[in-house]
Amino acid sequence: MHPPAPANRSERVHDADAAIRQTDSDAALARLSAVRKGYLTDRFISSLLPRAQLQPLRSPLINTGTYPEGQLCQIVSLGAGSDTRFWRLMDGPWKEQIGAYFELDFPDVTLKKAMTIRNPRSGLSTTLGHSELDLGGQALHSSRYHLLPCDLRNPPADIFPGLFKEYLSPALPTLLLFECVLVYMSPEASSILIQWFVDFFNPSTHTPSPGTLGCTVYEMFGLEDAFGQVMMNNLRARNVSLPGAKPYPSLESLPSRFLTHGFTSAKALTLRNIRSNYIERSELERISSLEMLDEVEELNLVLEHYAITWGVKTSSSAASISPWIKWGLRPVKQQLADIA
Repeated sequence: MHPPAPANRSERVHDADAAIRQTDSDAALARLSAVRKGYLTDRFISSLLPRAQLQPLRSPLINTGTYPEGQLCQIVSLGAGSDTRFWRLMDGPWKEQIGAYFELDFPDVTLKKAMTIRNPRSGLSTTLGHSELDLGGQALHSSRYHLLPCDLRNPPADIFPGLFKEYLSPALPTLLLFECVLVYMSPEASSILIQWFVDFFNPSTHTPSPGTLGCTVYEMFGLEDAFGQVMMNNLRARNVSLPGAKPYPSLESLPSRFLTHGFTSAKALTLRNIRSNYIERSELERISSLEMLDEVEELNLVLEHYAITWGVKTSSSAASISPWIKWGLRPVKQQLADIA
């Protein structure tokens, strides 16, 4: 039996936002399950989940679907939720290249994450060193990591200058990460959001040579076919809508998200393509040995409706464009030889 409809628009909006936030919890629990089964290595994810040791394992289909895999730079993760990527980067060989790392999400999400980070039992604060809370505990700052509260659907020109303050530098190469975020926003709102960063990294009197801007989006697309409609109906049953999927009915349409904003280049691949052609055969064999997967056809259908799209925007000089023009995934030669 469905609950009664909210009484007014503000309650409906709040209810819809709660459903969107729940998708982050679902993703975090799926990642925890994949880690416990051996698909992924992430020693931090359990710190961000209450009673992690009591959470049940997910099905092989969910576990397999969860598995993906110089100069100072910046990373801005928008709609970061329970992501542990910053801590994993700090635990690896690239930690000295991260000049600044930003995570943005709903204020109640960042409040919860800030409290978890500051809890000594989580072990997350050790990586940060000294940190300070801000905005009533909804924001957190350390020398490299910044957790910022906002609603990404609001005009970024109204909220970003105050949030980023002096922390975000237009002079450094910067990567924007959108992991299942833009699909929940209207196309107009997501376009304005991307354009703000494009404008920020454009040449100006203060920054005549801005850093290269990269952007990566991971989300569902092509939901107008039969299987896509099943996905949409399942989400509607949980009060989740996907207004941002409508402009992208095909894989070929996805790069336009960046090209319309003047990006130098943009490409997209489905997760099925990535799984088949961009992951080492030995790794695929390791994954298949972890547990029996009967729903191979269903997995392929799901992976056909998720894609990674990436784009890069450089200055107009040939010297700045050439190192980035082939930026992206590299096919595995062995698989290509087998296919040929």
